[in-house]
Amino acid sequence: MEIKRDAYLEQLKIRKDNGMIKIITGIRRCGKSFLLFVLFKKYLLESGVDNDHIIEIALDGIENEELRDPKKCYQHIKDAMKDDQKYYLLLDEVQFMSRFEEVLNSLLRISNIDVYVTGSNSKFLSSDIVTEFRGRGDEIRIYPLSFAEFYAAFGGDYDDAWEEYMIYGGLPQVLQFSVERQKAEYLKNIFTNVYIKDVVERNKLRNVDEIDTLVDILASAIGAPTNPTKISNTFKSERGIHYSNKTISNHIDYLVEAFLISKADRYDIKGRKYVGANLKYYFSDVGLRNARLNFRQQEPTHIMENIVYNELLIRGYNVDVGIVEVYAKNDEGKTTRKQFEVDFVVNQWSQRYYIQVAYDMTSEEKQKQEFNSFRNIPDSFKKIVVMVLYSKKVYELSKEFLAFLLKKRLYEFTPIEVSKMLGVTNKTIINRCAKTNDKELFFLFHNSIIMGSQLVVKK
Repeated sequence: MEIKRDAYLEQLKIRKDNGMIKIITGIRRCGKSFLLFVLFKKYLLESGVDNDHIIEIALDGIENEELRDPKKCYQHIKDAMKDDQKYYLLLDEVQFMSRFEEVLNSLLRISNIDVYVTGSNSKFLSSDIVTEFRGRGDEIRIYPLSFAEFYAAFGGDYDDAWEEYMIYGGLPQVLQFSVERQKAEYLKNIFTNVYIKDVVERNKLRNVDEIDTLVDILASAIGAPTNPTKISNTFKSERGIHYSNKTISNHIDYLVEAFLISKADRYDIKGRKYVGANLKYYFSDVGLRNARLNFRQQEPTHIMENIVYNELLIRGYNVDVGIVEVYAKNDEGKTTRKQFEVDFVVNQWSQRYYIQVAYDMTSEEKQKQEFNSFRNIPDSFKKIVVMVLYSKKVYELSKEFLAFLLKKRLYEFTPIEVSKMLGVTNKTIINRCAKTNDKELFFLFHNSIIMGSQLVVKK
């Protein structure tokens, strides 16, 4: 099965022959090698590049073990270049080579070679390549399949695809298995034998049990604010283990460097500053997270929040967790402080969005809860609610939600957009809207954050 990764392929195309080293980063098994050795190579061949002018080296393969020696690898590349025409080097898992930055730096001095490398450890790549090449390294971050990519390759019912994605995630290999047991075993095995093993070996860790337990704690707490002190206390109270704050902080960094998890800082929206040590941690793939917990903790709200977070990163946004502080008088007349959370504060250049993720908004109480944070934000940037609307339930869920919004007179809507999403006529929507005299209201359904499954409301 050939899974299309068009967005990433396009990034490689526009960077072709730009005189820089293209560095493709991301968690192992997310599709970096397939992108480079299959999709991009196919593009090169179709563009007229001769096959013997494409040099392929996979350093994680036993057949290329000797090429992990930097001098031998460099000589191998030089020997493969027989003429003055352009050559394309595809070098996979570059971190397996010691002093790889010296090899790449030497290749930069050769005018007729265009270099593409992949790597699965951010520390190596950021500290060595960026420093060494001083702006001549061009990074492209690759993620596991987005839901849109997953659904395009799934070949089945939309609702079934979404359920599958929430359980088993977006690692490409998962789509190759037809049996659920195979998917589960694959995810559990690679977590232990690939990801944890890599972290342990690269960082020369002695106590594997510590980082195993840490991963379990982080997996159980996706979407919940935490910090090394809290985690240390958990170890002490529940397991009787002393696990220092500093060690925990270091081990979390190792997991981040291996692209296993990402951390989101807390941002005070009114105060315009980052606050506190409590961060939120998300897994780069929800299937790996679920497998780590043996598929026991299937909280759809938290899993969906993780999926939306990853989708925003895929789209190139900077993502923080927002807080809004509100001071109000209680029934006794005393001033109290309340803190509302905004799931994500999303930035890209001058753009900013506030996003709430809600798996279920069928009750008015839940709707009010999600909007409370928005009402206390003192600016006019777009406020968005993302929720799942399964195709089989769209009308039942949405008519209630639409009625609530109209009643509150908070939003605008265009009937045609709503009718398309709900599968009802424009007239039905217009009749529902005619009950209000506010011509400024509009309701916007939007299917860009998670393809076809979400509702976006713009204020």
